Amino acid sequence: MAIRPSARWCARVDEEATEIAAGTRSPSDAFLSELFPESLLASTDEALRAFELDVEVLRDQDDEQVFEAIKRVVLVSNEINEEHDGAGYETQEREELCLYIDQTLMEHGIDVPALAAGRGISRTEITDDWRDW
Repeated sequence: MAIRPSARWCARVDEEATEIAAGTRSPSDAFLSELFPESLLASTDEALRAFELDVEVLRDQDDEQVFEAIKRVVLVSNEINEEHDGAGYETQEREELCLYIDQTLMEHGIDVPALAAGRGISRTEITDDWRDW
């Protein structure tokens, strides 16, 4: 099962906090809790959890319904990013989110390359119509 990017980000924040508490990292070198505030982590996790629930019922649905699920998670992610002054998702996080969407679809039996080809796009472009981040 694809691991939600928000879970990985949370683990990185926790690891950094542990290092600070253990004295192996200086607080002046810590930045992850600022990069990934709790509000970003919680909102992103909730959006991705909702996407997973949407995708569970899509296996035998038409491509438009799959794209509607992609659109919903991307639009919610746009809102989350805006709530964090447009800095919620940097380049690495954007790539992780797109990969997660792709992997989640594939794990639920959706042929992402075929889905994308049906629209004349590559699999890396399935979020592009709606993505602001």
